Amino acid sequence: MKPQVNEQNGSTQNGDIATDAASVAMDAAAIVPAAVAASAGTVVPAKSSQQLKLEMLNMGNGNGHENCTFHHDLELDHKPPTREALLPDMARSYRLLLGGLGENPDRQGLIKTPERAAKAMLYFTKGYDQNLEDVLNGAVFDEDHDEMVVVKDIEMFSMCEHHLVPFYGKVSIGYLPCNKILGLSKLARIVEIFSRRLQVQERLTKQIAVAVTQAVQPAGVAVVVEGVHMCMVMRGVQKINSKTVTSTMLGVFRDDPKTREEFLNLVNSK
Repeated sequence: MKPQVNEQNGSTQNGDIATDAASVAMDAAAIVPAAVAASAGTVVPAKSSQQLKLEMLNMGNGNGHENCTFHHDLELDHKPPTREALLPDMARSYRLLLGGLGENPDRQGLIKTPERAAKAMLYFTKGYDQNLEDVLNGAVFDEDHDEMVVVKDIEMFSMCEHHLVPFYGKVSIGYLPCNKILGLSKLARIVEIFSRRLQVQERLTKQIAVAVTQAVQPAGVAVVVEGVHMCMVMRGVQKINSKTVTSTMLGVFRDDPKTREEFLNLVNSK
C-alpha cells in the first residue's frame, strides 16, 4: 500500500521512509559485527545508537567529519567548547599537580590556586583565540608611501613550549610598503597574537613576519626578537644575563644588504 502524502509539503504520514531505512541500516550495522564476534568467541562492546547514527551520517555524505571530536548532537555542531569551558578540567589538573608535589590543595593558601592558575594559563595563551583578520579590523590603508616603516621595542611575553615557563623581551618590526600601510598599533597586536601561545622564539619571529606580509603585501618585512628565557635563568644552565636574538628577513630585506643594514641600524639606535 502506498503511504499517504501530505499535499502541502509532500511529507509521508506513515513515517519517513528514509528514516526507517537508516534505522534498519543501523540495526544491521550493530548486529553484523556482534554476530561475527560471537562466532569468533570474542566480546565486542556494543555501540550506542548515537554513535551509530553519527557514523551512518558521516559515511553517507562523505563530509570528512568521520574523526571529528566535537560532534555533540545530531545537528553536527562542530564547534569546540569555549576556552572558559575548559576551566574546570584545567583546575582539576592543577589540583592533582599540587597533590603530586606533596602539597595539601585544601590548605588556606592553596584552596583557590588551581582555579587561579587555570585562568592565568588561559590568559597566557589567549592568542589561540585570535586571528589576523579580526585583529586588523580593517586598519589597512591605501597610501602613496614606499619608504621604510619601523616600530621597535614592542614588549613581548610568551610561554616556552618545552618547559611551560615564560620568556619575554622586545620585538622590532620593519616593512617597505607597496601603497598600503598598516595601523601602527596593529603591529603590536600581531605580536600579541603569536606571543600569547606556547612558543619557541624562532617560530614566533617568523610567524610575525609572515603575518605582516599577509596583511599589507609589502616589498619586504624584517623582524628582530630579543628574548630572555626563564628556562635558562631559573633552571638548567642558570645564565641570568643571557639573551637570545632571532631575526626573519623577507623580500627586499633578505635580497638587498643595504636595506637590511638600514633596518638594523634603526633598530639598534638609541
